[in-house]
Amino acid sequence: QVQLVESGGGLVQPGGSLRLSCAASGSIISINAMGWYRQAPGKQRELVAIITSSGSINYADSAKGRFTISVDAGKQTVYLQMNSLKPEDTAVYYCNADRVTTMPFYVGDYWGQGTQVTVSS
Repeated sequence: QVQLVESGGGLVQPGGSLRLSCAASGSIISINAMGWYRQAPGKQRELVAIITSSGSINYADSAKGRFTISVDAGKQTVYLQMNSLKPEDTAVYYCNADRVTTMPFYVGDYWGQGTQVTVSS
């Protein structure tokens, strides 16, 4: 069983910053990639940023230049530093762990419970 526990969401004014964290726990052998997705009311869930085990990073166009994804492999934790936040960044942010190999041998994808980010004055 793998658990992803997110933290760091909240209410912030436009132009402000937040840092999201997502810690993975369980009998994890390896994780192919970890990423952040978001879902605004009435919209589909969309990719924000993803980082692979080899260090490859991809950002959504809306996140480029403002958001930074990083990982502490030893802590199996992924972070999303969000700067220059805009009202349109308001959404529930979900952590994802892709192709997680666990003991006994199993490979699966996992999601966190989501954390609300609200950007408003």
